[in-house]
Amino acid sequence: MEQCLADIAVSRETGERLQIYADLLVKWQARINLVGPETIPSLWQRHFLDSAQLFPLLPQSVHRLVDMGSGAGFPGLILAILGVPDVHLIESDGRKCAFLREAARVTATKLTIHNARIEQVAPLAADLVTARALAPLEKLLSWAQPHLGPGGECLFLKGRAAEDELTQAAKEWIFSLDRVTSLTDPASSILHLREVRRGRAER
Repeated sequence: MEQCLADIAVSRETGERLQIYADLLVKWQARINLVGPETIPSLWQRHFLDSAQLFPLLPQSVHRLVDMGSGAGFPGLILAILGVPDVHLIESDGRKCAFLREAARVTATKLTIHNARIEQVAPLAADLVTARALAPLEKLLSWAQPHLGPGGECLFLKGRAAEDELTQAAKEWIFSLDRVTSLTDPASSILHLREVRRGRAER
């Protein structure tokens, strides 16, 4: 754990809570498919660090964070454990929500879980919206926009198709972009989007 999270400063207490979360995930994985089974041996690198690397990129003013399609809690639950104060996890799978509730309980993490489809959740006026391995960027933006408060931003973890997704999304959306190379895969990136609105940029 320590080696995987060396780039993210965490306290001993936080590290212990993350370990409790990891142990619970492995236990539940035997009953329901929370993550790809082949990723369990590299759980800390593939999921925990991949999620935690967003923490240093968070806007200083972030208070409310909405994580779309949280699944097993990546990245939303990780960011809540690391200290984001008002985290909302949106997940439509009831079994995964049961896991998220138990993970929040055993790690003493306060957050809100919405067991619903993203488009069915009332606007949450978030400072930040996150998503990981969920959908193409164009779809993510259509889901995220209703939940963005004034000045709200997005952090999306993306793989090798990021460039194509950006090209496609630009046909319907305008945004400013910072792109950060992933710590866990040099071919992947984090898309930090601001000033998101519908429209097509002038060429």
